[in-house]
Amino acid sequence: MKAIIHWFLSALAVMITAYLLPGIVVQSFFVALVVAVVLGFFNTILRPILLVLTLPINILTLGFFTLVINAALVVLTSAVVPGFQVSGFWTAVFFSLILWLVNSVLNVFEPKENHKS
Repeated sequence: MKAIIHWFLSALAVMITAYLLPGIVVQSFFVALVVAVVLGFFNTILRPILLVLTLPINILTLGFFTLVINAALVVLTSAVVPGFQVSGFWTAVFFSLILWLVNSVLNVFEPKENHKS
């Protein structure tokens, strides 16, 4: 149940971010659900690999190259998911930043696990 709530909140975050940022098109909430799944998959599988491969440049830029990786994953998601369009690289950078902020705010509404001893 917690995974489904997290999925819906992530899709809601995609919709809110698309509303706030010009240059992002999300045709429907269903598309936002697909974007949440695909972006989550890319962040789980591809992002760690890319972070390791780009570690030297990431160290030289004090971690700012991670923004480039995040933007690339957003652009890749827009190429894979029909109905989700990103107008350019800088739009993808701002999308990833605003999406992180909106997800942080919406994280308050996720149920917490109860650990009973």
